[in-house]
Amino acid sequence: MNIDRADWHYGGDFPKDLPRENGATHIGMFVGWAIRRGLVGELHRELDPEAVEAVADGRMSGRAFLLDLCDEKFTNEVLDDEGNRFAGAYYAKGYFEDYAECVGADLPTLYHVADSPENRAKVEAMLDRRFDQWRRGRLGSSR
Repeated sequence: MNIDRADWHYGGDFPKDLPRENGATHIGMFVGWAIRRGLVGELHRELDPEAVEAVADGRMSGRAFLLDLCDEKFTNEVLDDEGNRFAGAYYAKGYFEDYAECVGADLPTLYHVADSPENRAKVEAMLDRRFDQWRRGRLGSSR
């Protein structure tokens, strides 16, 4: 099941002056966070252990992982059961708003967010807070 796909973001209002991979930045930040928190699915743990380790230790971005190893698709196979439950509760229902507020507020579009260590750190801190709220059953209460 598709949670998000980079190619869904390339058309329409995607800025013509940006590289296509910018359509995967927001997805990759979520995927990278999930990998670093041990929420990666069995498929990638078994088939791509070196890439999982590279994301976990910062040698590869989540965006590169998504583009190179997931056929540009964020599916339920990318995450383990807990990761999928969290993504189901949050990804389409609040992640984009939080992402925009966290790293995209002063940019022309969310596609202009740089896939940088600084932005990843901001997004991951926000995701850690939301994940903690979700685990405590309070995800929607402090929006």
